[in-house]
Amino acid sequence: MSSTSNVAGSVASTNGTTASTAKKQGRGAKVVGWADERLGLATAAKKNLRKVFPDHWSFMLGEIALWSFVVLLITGVFLTFWFKPSMAEVQYFGSYSELNGMHMSEAFKSTLDISFDVRGGLMVRQMHHWAAMLFIAAMLVHMARVFLTGAFRKPREINWIIGGVLILLGIVEGFAGYSLPDDLLSGTGLRIADGMVKSTPVVGTYMSFFMFGGEFPGDVIVPRLYMAHILLIPGLILALIAAHMLLLVYHKHTQWPGPGRTEENVVGFPMLPVYMAKAGGFFFIVFGTCALMGGLLTINPVWKYGPYDPSKVTAGSQPDWYMGIAEGMLRIMPPWETHLWGHTLSWNIFVPGEVLPIVLLAMVLAWPFLEAWVTGDKREHHLLQRPRNAPVRTAFLVAMMSLYGLLWAAGGNDVLAVLFHLNLNHITYFMRGAVFIIPVLVFIFTKRWCISLQRHDNEKLLHGYETGIIMRSPEGGYSERHLPISEESAYTLTARDRDEIYVQGSDVDENGVAAPGGKLAGLRAKLSLGMFGDNVQKPTAEELEEGHHHAEEEHALEAGLDHSADGHQFDGRHEVEGEALRGGH
Repeated sequence: MSSTSNVAGSVASTNGTTASTAKKQGRGAKVVGWADERLGLATAAKKNLRKVFPDHWSFMLGEIALWSFVVLLITGVFLTFWFKPSMAEVQYFGSYSELNGMHMSEAFKSTLDISFDVRGGLMVRQMHHWAAMLFIAAMLVHMARVFLTGAFRKPREINWIIGGVLILLGIVEGFAGYSLPDDLLSGTGLRIADGMVKSTPVVGTYMSFFMFGGEFPGDVIVPRLYMAHILLIPGLILALIAAHMLLLVYHKHTQWPGPGRTEENVVGFPMLPVYMAKAGGFFFIVFGTCALMGGLLTINPVWKYGPYDPSKVTAGSQPDWYMGIAEGMLRIMPPWETHLWGHTLSWNIFVPGEVLPIVLLAMVLAWPFLEAWVTGDKREHHLLQRPRNAPVRTAFLVAMMSLYGLLWAAGGNDVLAVLFHLNLNHITYFMRGAVFIIPVLVFIFTKRWCISLQRHDNEKLLHGYETGIIMRSPEGGYSERHLPISEESAYTLTARDRDEIYVQGSDVDENGVAAPGGKLAGLRAKLSLGMFGDNVQKPTAEELEEGHHHAEEEHALEAGLDHSADGHQFDGRHEVEGEALRGGH
């Protein structure tokens, strides 16, 4: 009887728990249902959480930029609690005794307090700076990957422009950020910015007066930069990142060609749970790397520079690396000026400081539209190209990278002169010529290298891969045995379109009337020939079949050789090795 009662009590207790759980689930379901009926969350979540993303290491470059920006937001919020964006003069008495008694701005004093008096302040401040470096570097490398693989082609041209604007905003945001401490190094950078603004023809002096609230340096530039740094520019970056991600989801992610991958599908892992777990883990890797760098690697030690004084300039001063291209152009530009109606036009500052950086960025951003116009390709592309299959595009980017590196080095010509005991003027003259000559040589070399790789791919397709097995014919000749490559490798090598060269028609019709768009058509034909005329096209189906048939005949001939001309037996060992190699592929 006691046992029966226990069973009954247990059942009653279980029923009570079940009823309670059902009641709780019912309440939760009602709340979710209420929200879903008004917002449609369930449908959107079901569709997007199962969205498939391809898996490749190169796709993580964009994620590094995204998570670096998240680290910037987290550390930036921490720093705003103690930083005082004021240029009011105060006297410092703090933990860093070397500067005790010195007059400085509140901005510089609060930076010293964060570095020496706030617990963990120096680490967070250095994390913030390193994350900014990583953010811009990751964006540049990510855009280089997109450019090299043709991921900017239709329908992703707008996303390509958004990426370029994000890099520009990131550079401006970084400049505003490292100008806030009001130390001697950042003040030198602001002086350069003031000079570039003043070099703008007609309106330059007015623009400078408006920016600094009077004569340089004024007393409002740090508060204004602070507002732009924590509100305006981050808001724009957030909006563009959101647009970038939405377009990524809408257009679906590009993928590398391979078996089962077409322009119509995506092969990979769903967002939930696989991709979301990997992305979350990757965030902690980026955060941990920034924390490690912030804790162990010193960056921007403003206490060594001291407070900004317009009468002083730091010897060997260098901006953050992403500003090196503008610095280099400024240093090697010849002193060209024009005196007109009592006014001086400083081309030596205006052209390298304002015009050329925008021109270089515009050239890169306009490439998708130029390439689409030259090829006349209106199709959507979701499969990536191997860089070797677009030799001119790849060579153009590598030439731009060499130009960037040269200008970066030119921005440190004084440091190079001191370190290597060279003449500063000699370095400057060398750089003036190198920025025109070396990128051209790099372009030619890279283009020929890509074409050689294309030719090598065709040889692998037609004749197979090199086994390292040397065969000797009865006549005494030597040749290397080739075996067919795997189907997967062959698919990858043939997953590209044959380039079509645009040929200009007659400039006049049969009635002698000039054809419309004749000059543009001629330009398009020349560009088409220059961009694709030297490319090695992939073999046709007939050429592939003929090549495979020839390889089979060669293999059959080699297999029939029992002995070589000098009596040594080759065939048995070679057949075993050949079969082993074939099995490995």
